[in-house]
Amino acid sequence: MIHYKLYNSVNDLPESWDLLPSQDLFLKRPFLKALENSSPSNISTYFIGVFSSEILVGITIIQRVKMYVDDVFRKTSNPFFKRCGKVLISKIVKGNALIVGNLMQTGQHGLYFNAEHITQDRFLDTVSEGLKALSKQIKTRHNKKIRIIGFKDYFEDDPIHGSQAFFRREKLYKAQVQPNMIFEVNTNWKSPQDYVSTFNKKYRRRYKTALKKSDTIQRKELFLNEVLSLSGQLYELYENVSDNAGINSFKLHKKHFYNLKLELKEDFKLFGYFIDHQLVGFYTLILNHSKLETYFLGYNQALQHKHQMYLNMLFDMASFGIEHQYKQVIFARTAMEIKSSVGAKPHHMSLYLKHTNSVIANTILKAVVKYANPVRDWDERHPFS
Repeated sequence: MIHYKLYNSVNDLPESWDLLPSQDLFLKRPFLKALENSSPSNISTYFIGVFSSEILVGITIIQRVKMYVDDVFRKTSNPFFKRCGKVLISKIVKGNALIVGNLMQTGQHGLYFNAEHITQDRFLDTVSEGLKALSKQIKTRHNKKIRIIGFKDYFEDDPIHGSQAFFRREKLYKAQVQPNMIFEVNTNWKSPQDYVSTFNKKYRRRYKTALKKSDTIQRKELFLNEVLSLSGQLYELYENVSDNAGINSFKLHKKHFYNLKLELKEDFKLFGYFIDHQLVGFYTLILNHSKLETYFLGYNQALQHKHQMYLNMLFDMASFGIEHQYKQVIFARTAMEIKSSVGAKPHHMSLYLKHTNSVIANTILKAVVKYANPVRDWDERHPFS
């Protein structure tokens, strides 16, 4: 018999959770524990286990997101759009959303099922039952109505798109989001220099210029005690970049990086950029089996252009992936043009979404999604041609 169990904490998950043959660190308990201990203030995480008799055959990560205008529209946002956004959120998405997946990381990090024991359609039907039960639980315990339900970030070749009958029945519509920028590591590259040597003349010159502008920067990996002692500076540098995004659905917990390092250990890397022993920038990486996942970064805005810190970070991330023989470096979405200049390629993604109030037209919700996460026109760069 297929059934589900709903969990409110990582501590409640069954021992068999990490034994499922999923090759995704974002679905494993160490990452989920770090997330639980340092989630953004407006995000809570829940879990569904799908069982065949007493055997765990599938898992789901669900984030409950409380929509607050000040978190979504940052201080750099245009005041007019902030006012308009406030009206839209208050009328359409004010309240709570349930998102299947992880809002803090680009990609499908919300679902896994063992196809030998359950079909995709049966799995999704069971997850839907769990979402409805969770919605009722949140209404009972917190007196909050779930306004939006979403399944996020699926590549165009993801098998989930084969379950269109499920999405139609649940009235979830498909919407395109910004592409995931992925850097494929050429198996012929044995060192970062092999990678740079494949650049055409223009981009080899650009690489050398960026490297020269960073010659006063000392690069250093930070370990647990250093991450703790520098937490305040790391958060300030992260905020510099995050606030500049204008629109965002969350703000990290101040000890987020420390908790990730504590739980993930060597699977989480944090590299600092220092000038005269002063931290001026950092980037983070998550080692996810054959994939190197770029995570959050930050830098001093006043020094960014002078030292081309962001471009140097992209080169450093690509070099780490090459040196450690990863198959891919996942650069995620945003800043597509500059990421393509280091060799990343766009991979289109979609999400499925609905408003739980049928009176509110999904066409209005689509407009909100388009505004909050626009699919922008941009010029792809081709550094190897």
